[in-house]
Amino acid sequence: MPFQYNEFYNEQTGLTIGIRRQLFHEKTPYQTVEVFETDTWGNLMTIDGMVMLSEKDEFVYHEMMAHVPMLTHPDPKQVLIIGGGDGGTAREVMKHPGVNHVDMVEIDEAVVRASKLFMPGVGDFDNPKLNVVYENGLEFVKHPVKKYDVIIIDGSDPVGPAVDLFKKEFYEHCHRCLKDDGVLVSQTESPFVESYHDSIRSVQRAISGLFPVSKLYLTYIPLYPTGMWSMSLAGKGRSPLAEDVLNEIDHRTTSFASSLKYYNKEVHAGAFALPGFVRRILE
Repeated sequence: MPFQYNEFYNEQTGLTIGIRRQLFHEKTPYQTVEVFETDTWGNLMTIDGMVMLSEKDEFVYHEMMAHVPMLTHPDPKQVLIIGGGDGGTAREVMKHPGVNHVDMVEIDEAVVRASKLFMPGVGDFDNPKLNVVYENGLEFVKHPVKKYDVIIIDGSDPVGPAVDLFKKEFYEHCHRCLKDDGVLVSQTESPFVESYHDSIRSVQRAISGLFPVSKLYLTYIPLYPTGMWSMSLAGKGRSPLAEDVLNEIDHRTTSFASSLKYYNKEVHAGAFALPGFVRRILE
């Protein structure tokens, strides 16, 4: 029987999606992972009752998480993804011809398994550049075996095992994991949801105290709470708005530009234009 999936982000206010059937349900030691077939958005993955991605809108989040930091860095070869078990961020990262290795550190094997089974078009798990590690991301960055050009923190909302991904200690470890011109990006929730403001400020304060470059940018994802979503970028080298960064984007995306559905040079630049109410959250 069809039914509705609801995610409430404030009392009885939230998101409603029509569901045809449940495809996957597993309560792991870390969280509850579910996949549903929807009436509009293809298959939908949730974790602990919160939307992670759908097949039809995942490209927005994954393109903006991957290509903004990858193109801010002058020549990324070694990339670390914390979380991202659905494989979408890694898929976008590996489109860059210069990348030779990606470590994806996912705490929960069930997320990867569910994605492979019910969202096979999202990940590129057979790519030889990808190394999947099942480990707590915070523990991984405490004892890294190498330094990275780009770190992408593709965690879930700040509950359960993802709480530590919003704390200063985590970003201190990430700073040490980055090379001298390294770039970091973390998803930092919706500015329209007041309960997320502390998490946004926490990450921004952490990275601004550690990196010479720290900026918030925005994107728009239909199935995330309120549709507006923020991402925090930190860097040891170039600003994402530097003239040389913007001038390089078209050339560096030539080999995969036809696969992009959201990201382009104009979106890259415009994403850093913050509305007044978002600026005030950061004050």
